Amino acid sequence: MKINLFKKENSFKKKEFTFHTNFYWKIILLCAFVMISFSFVFGYYLFIQTSQESILPTTNNDMELFLIKKNNLEKVLNSFSEREKKSIEILNSSVPVVDPSL
Repeated sequence: MKINLFKKENSFKKKEFTFHTNFYWKIILLCAFVMISFSFVFGYYLFIQTSQESILPTTNNDMELFLIKKNNLEKVLNSFSEREKKSIEILNSSVPVVDPSL
């Protein structure tokens, strides 16, 4: 008969460590699937919300948005023609500064 009352056991053996990659890949795929599904639901919600709202303000006469006053158009055309004349004058004028290297 063997009595083991005060016998010290060697409990410092190296324990086996296993990295379960399959488990972590499942967690990553589940998180990605959840995020993608939430983004689809949120996009669909935004699409429904914006399609119900009116984008342009409603007016009695839709042609009022596209009307341009003739006087304003003539003023703009005149200003552009004056700018064209000034630019032609500047291009055709002689340079008042003489080149000192000559």
